[in-house]
Amino acid sequence: MEKLDKKLIQKRRIMKYFIEATYEIMEDEGIDMVTIRKVSDIAGYNSATLYNYFDNIDHLMAFASLKYLKSYADNLPKFTSTAKNPVEKYLKIWECFCFYSFQNPVLYHKIFFEEFGNSLNTSLKEYYEIFPNELTKEEAEEFNEMMLHHNIYDRTEASLEKCVREGYFSKDDIKSISEVSLLIYEGMLDRIISKMHKIEVEEAVTKTILHIKNSISFYLKKEVLAN
Repeated sequence: MEKLDKKLIQKRRIMKYFIEATYEIMEDEGIDMVTIRKVSDIAGYNSATLYNYFDNIDHLMAFASLKYLKSYADNLPKFTSTAKNPVEKYLKIWECFCFYSFQNPVLYHKIFFEEFGNSLNTSLKEYYEIFPNELTKEEAEEFNEMMLHHNIYDRTEASLEKCVREGYFSKDDIKSISEVSLLIYEGMLDRIISKMHKIEVEEAVTKTILHIKNSISFYLKKEVLAN
């Protein structure tokens, strides 16, 4: 078990206060209402202290945004429990991600597709050291490595690795499969955000998974998906 020194324990504790204060504002008032002053007041520290632990407000907000991944992470085991093979599991992982991200599309877009999300490249591992219980439970340990990848592109490729090992896809096709899946997902996410096409979450999930399923069928080296 990792033995933490007092300085590291204090650092994580103070960072936790700031992150939870930011999340509270995001939940109660919206992401656009987060300010350094509000966060500092709720956390009980001055703004100068905040800059000892975070580069800027976007860096802090990136940390706080990761709390919105908890429901997704917690429910991965349930969503994937019926999968009969790695390809079905890949689709179930996408189904879970779509279900939770489509309920909060603007924030998920910021996390995974905007400059805002670049702060996660150095934040993700540290976040889960501060909030270790927000990774998946022991029975879903296989997902933890995927959750710790720095960006959605790496995560998607990580979730395809078992498919390659078991001969469902060629390793040379992984980047193409990943890119097509992401293009389909981002397209639906943008459609939901734009509100030009009114669509319920369940319908959006169903359509997205159908398109991803059809797209990956082209790359399959053996038949595994039911029609």
